[in-house]
Amino acid sequence: MLSTSTLLLSAGALLGILGLLWLLARGARFAGLAQGGPGKRIAIQESAVLDTRRRLILVRVDGREVLLLTGGTQDSVVGWLP
Repeated sequence: MLSTSTLLLSAGALLGILGLLWLLARGARFAGLAQGGPGKRIAIQESAVLDTRRRLILVRVDGREVLLLTGGTQDSVVGWLP
């Protein structure tokens, strides 16, 4: 049977390791290393709710912007913006 001090020591070590991993992940994200490459290729610029089911979404893809209509019976591309 494990003693209380052994359990507390094990839990403290586990929390310490998890804390170090969390700090490393935050540092990598802050330094830009966890973004998957030199730059993002796709990003949501804006989103507007039209009603309870439909939404307009402005998406930037490789420097171009596209307007999407989601919800309702089907999703559709409204058009590419200049």
